[in-house]
Amino acid sequence: MALTHADELKRLAAVAAVAEVPEDIFLGVGTGSTVNFFIDALVQSGKRIRGAVSSSEASTERLRRYGIPVLDATELDTVPLYVDGADEIDPAFAMIKGGGGALTREKIVAAMAERFVCICDERKRVERLGRFPLPLEVIPMAERLVSRRLRELGGEPRRRLGFVTDNGNAILDVHGLVIDDPDALESALNDLPGVVTNGIFAHRRADVLLLGTGEGVQRRERAVTKR
Repeated sequence: MALTHADELKRLAAVAAVAEVPEDIFLGVGTGSTVNFFIDALVQSGKRIRGAVSSSEASTERLRRYGIPVLDATELDTVPLYVDGADEIDPAFAMIKGGGGALTREKIVAAMAERFVCICDERKRVERLGRFPLPLEVIPMAERLVSRRLRELGGEPRRRLGFVTDNGNAILDVHGLVIDDPDALESALNDLPGVVTNGIFAHRRADVLLLGTGEGVQRRERAVTKR
């Protein structure tokens, strides 16, 4: 099947990410269509890794199909590198993730990683987060409470119908939130009783962005402010 233009840009970013992977490491692997391209490209490159820590059952299945050992996150303290996509990423490398529903496990593996490489196509680059509906993983009994609090914050939560996370929980996709301060909103949403986590990745931002564009792959590194 021929790739769409967007898929081709995802594939370009994914292939470029292989060069970021050192040999013989335990690699953190994310979730989604762009990551699927990355897993395929990594295998085709012949580059050897010791194993992977995966953020979803779907990625675990794909990795094992290629014969790559998949470890549980509890077996390692850290991973040198995590490669994952994003639904949106802003100029400061804060992201919205979780369109595939794996946000909690993605956030865990990202927190374990010494370095986070984000791979996506140019449509995902935004000046301010919030156009993409923000996912929250919520314990089912807290759905009504959390939904009410989200409306008080100016959002419109919608339950993702027919979807259960790998952890057995629900997803609320929140439309219409104004995200001027991603760090503060990430903390505030995580403080709501019953929220497992939300899809803002501001506390743990990407370190490197590989952006697939019509002119090729743009590689950008996050500027780190010295204290």
